[in-house]
Amino acid sequence: MKQIDTYKDKNVLVLGLGKSGFAVSELLLKLGAKLTLNDKADLDNNKKAQELKEKGVRVIGGHHPVDLLEKEKFDYFVKNPGIPYENPMVKKAMELNIPIITEPEIALSVSDAPYVCVTGSNGKTTTVMLTQRILDHHLAKNGHHAYAVGNIGVPISEVVTKATKDDILVVEISSFQLLGVTDIDPKVAAIVDIYNNVHLDYHKTFENYVNAKLNVTRFQKSDDFFIANYDQKDILEKEVDLTKAQIQTFSESDDTADYFIKDGYLQSQAEKIMKTSDMKLPGIHNQQNALVAIAISKIMGADDDDIREVLETFTGAKHRLQYVMTLDGRKVYNDSKSTNIEAATVAIPSFDEPEVLIAGGLDRGFTFDSLVPLFKKHLKAIVLYGETRYLLADAARKAGIKDIVIENTLQEAVPKAYELTDEGDVLLFSPACASWDQFRTFEERGDYFVKFVKELKTK
Repeated sequence: MKQIDTYKDKNVLVLGLGKSGFAVSELLLKLGAKLTLNDKADLDNNKKAQELKEKGVRVIGGHHPVDLLEKEKFDYFVKNPGIPYENPMVKKAMELNIPIITEPEIALSVSDAPYVCVTGSNGKTTTVMLTQRILDHHLAKNGHHAYAVGNIGVPISEVVTKATKDDILVVEISSFQLLGVTDIDPKVAAIVDIYNNVHLDYHKTFENYVNAKLNVTRFQKSDDFFIANYDQKDILEKEVDLTKAQIQTFSESDDTADYFIKDGYLQSQAEKIMKTSDMKLPGIHNQQNALVAIAISKIMGADDDDIREVLETFTGAKHRLQYVMTLDGRKVYNDSKSTNIEAATVAIPSFDEPEVLIAGGLDRGFTFDSLVPLFKKHLKAIVLYGETRYLLADAARKAGIKDIVIENTLQEAVPKAYELTDEGDVLLFSPACASWDQFRTFEERGDYFVKFVKELKTK
């Protein structure tokens, strides 16, 4: 870890005691900061809060002390990425012109290890996992490692203290994290894709969302690389205008891109890398994710043997088209990370077999008419639950699906969906909605789905 003086003896307020809030607090202590941590939750019995108190951190829980920002001079304000900018503490910090920064920017500024960053509306987790495994396979030959960190669930601050200059950080970075970034310079940055109607409850407009995503390349230099989606021309135009990095492109079908899919092969302009049929992951979207992982990995020194070893064995990220089991001849997949319509749009066409779909969740005010053609082509039946169950049922009726079952909860939906399957079918859980109507996170939702499926096995 680099020793920098940026935060030494500085008065820093950290807002939010989640994983990243705790990790960045520990990192800032190592960098000599004077810390105050605030969370609206009661922290009296919180073990992490007590640990920080014992290390000299002033911990304030149960409310947001907005007046504290006026009484004391804070040099920096560190915001948990999920906390909206409408939060009263954040608004007051902005009013007082206190620099607002996020955990990724602090952690990456002290990283000895070179790092690459991946973002996108869909596919970034799978892309990061593929990239990390390929690069780790490559680096392991000399006793070094690639670490998957960031939005994937491991705070960057936890890893930068041990990662050396011979390791590599593969960073999944979300639009929430990128919105607060003012200076990151990854050796390679990639935007897998950008879709409308994603996180607009947070970013308010599509333009704001795109601008946040573009921060992944905004501060790159001419000796860096940026991996861009050749099929999203409107976004590509903005990326070309903005980035100073060298651009490499990928495409699902256009063989004028640097990396593309053609004649059943993952290819570059220089070579055929491997057959798409040799990949373990299903779906054209995962082939696209693989192209991004290949492009990044080759820039960072991996070879084709590293790539093939991983792509021929990797079966998927948890909760992202995760194969659960084959139950009485039915293949079951957990795609709980499908928190928006676009994610379901790439999941549903991933199989050639007839599908029974379970979907539903938080109502964000969208209709699901864009799913009608996919429902019509791929689904034999659908089971719906949660706040959006009736909206999804309208789309299913428009698609001409005869078997439409409406339940209140996921627990009720799972056995009903299984009853509608036959041997050789796929039972797919791809909600197309956020989880927050019935679950705290998409991870919790996915874990419950797997639990309910396993309960079917015992009946």
